[in-house]
Amino acid sequence: MKFPGKLAGGISAAALVASAALAQESRTPAPANPAPARSQSTGSPQPATLPPQGESVAEAFAQPVFEPLLQAWTVAQATRLVAVIEGIGAEGLDPKDYDLEPLKVALASGPSKELNELASQSFVWLVEDLRDGRTPMDAREQWFVVDPDRDLYPAGKIMAEALASGDIAGTLAKLNPTHPDYAKLKTELAATSDGQTAKRKLIRANMDRWRWLQRDLGSQYLITNVPEFQLRLTVKNRIISTYRTIVGKPGRTATPQLAEMVEGVVFNPTWTVPQSIVKGEGLGARALANPAWAKRNGYVATKGANGYITVVQQPGPGNSLGQMKLEMPNAHAIFFHDTPSRHLFGADFRALSHGCVRTERALELAMTMAILGKGATKDEAVAISTSGKYTKVMLEKQWPAYITYFTMASDINGQMATFKDIYGRDTKVLASLDKPRVRNRTSVPTDEVIVIEDDLQDS
Repeated sequence: MKFPGKLAGGISAAALVASAALAQESRTPAPANPAPARSQSTGSPQPATLPPQGESVAEAFAQPVFEPLLQAWTVAQATRLVAVIEGIGAEGLDPKDYDLEPLKVALASGPSKELNELASQSFVWLVEDLRDGRTPMDAREQWFVVDPDRDLYPAGKIMAEALASGDIAGTLAKLNPTHPDYAKLKTELAATSDGQTAKRKLIRANMDRWRWLQRDLGSQYLITNVPEFQLRLTVKNRIISTYRTIVGKPGRTATPQLAEMVEGVVFNPTWTVPQSIVKGEGLGARALANPAWAKRNGYVATKGANGYITVVQQPGPGNSLGQMKLEMPNAHAIFFHDTPSRHLFGADFRALSHGCVRTERALELAMTMAILGKGATKDEAVAISTSGKYTKVMLEKQWPAYITYFTMASDINGQMATFKDIYGRDTKVLASLDKPRVRNRTSVPTDEVIVIEDDLQDS
């Protein structure tokens, strides 16, 4: 393999550029108790960058924290790295992405600067893909989760650990997602013959989707798989309850993929009707002209001095948000809520909403979260929910909530299943597997943030 020139000390420019980025990454201290990943729009951890302005690449490389990359790789260490790359197909990755053949050639010649550079570079690329996922951001449609693992597991520190212990394979294996589904997909891949090309690609794509999330999702969380139309309440990787869901219609109101924190539970919510309905569909004028009709439907309309009309639907059996919504601040205005149109949960295809996630047995979910989150006792939750009054219960222990998109995953019975790609989001991910690995990738979501208006009641 040829590099575009050498710098002082015989180190290649290519190796220095990669190393400088990792050095900057390594200087960011990892929090002792990391919070769950948040969407880019809500204050997520920022990705590592190239050296700060005014700091040269060589200076960044020379930082003491990055000394492990300056150490020579022994023949034994590099041999173990080659073995990892040769077997990386078991993790759904491609050995050709990690300069395997040039590394073998350098290894055959014994210790050398070229071996150090190639081994270090290949190791870094493995860390990036195992930790963050191989799929580039522009192939992750409507994906707004910023994975904190880049800050928690800097490549420089991972390499230092691997070289110090000599356990190259074991150190890299620690980057794998801890959710049981990743291991199940890996087992499924091993049981799928090379001739089943399409199935193998689908498994690999969904294994990579787990890497897009943080490695450890936490001890308790909500996770919904949009194409499955199911929500799980999970404690210590054990599913406590499952709920059918209704998600966004394909198109502009498709449900995006997020990782947010549920901060509270709103019982008997009000619904502020969006102006696209108040003005665009004439609801405001109708409510003002027909007070009796507005009252029957729970609408309170107000017209300001400037002619601006606001309409708020009061709590009640016909409220479009039903009896509860989960307080989950995010720039997309996406949240989990109830619906008065509960008959729709009986349909097989439930991509019917305007983006938010409607939840079956929503009041049960709300009370469970309020109690487990120490926002209310059981008796208090019952009294609040039956009061008919708007009440927001803030949670002492907040819940991470993950809105994901897997087209192959365990179903609610624990069996591996495939799900219809309702939004067509597999296409770009699968295509990326046939293309060379993208280097120097951004870790910031690139898609447009579509603000979803509060959900509508279906008739």
